[in-house]
Amino acid sequence: MIKMISFITFLLVSAILAGCGGSSSQTSAVTGKVTYRQRIALPPDAVVTVTIEDVSKADAPADVIGQQVIETKGSQVPIPFTVPYDASKIEENHSYNLRATIKDGSNKLLFTSDTSVPVITRGNATKDVEIIVVPAGS
Repeated sequence: MIKMISFITFLLVSAILAGCGGSSSQTSAVTGKVTYRQRIALPPDAVVTVTIEDVSKADAPADVIGQQVIETKGSQVPIPFTVPYDASKIEENHSYNLRATIKDGSNKLLFTSDTSVPVITRGNATKDVEIIVVPAGS
């Protein structure tokens, strides 16, 4: 009787796990930190947005692959981030970049990234990526 209950339990657990594995999306993430070189504090209502973009198409807007919006709530740089993306939608022959902005509570742009930060494909990192942002024009 105990063997029969164990076998039925095994079948049920196997069926449940098989059902969970049927999803076609595979969530992965790019992690790292956003920072800047200026010695000034962020306002307490600052919002950091980190975006993964597919920049493979010339003369076309970049496709957003993943994004994280972080309310700093008084925290200062470096600001850690984890941007999730669907790994099943990544194409190995495409190029992906990270972009970051920091805005204040009234949506005024304070800082933005101004250099390419390649990630995911072509041997580029997905962990411990640093984005250095620069002050936005006055």
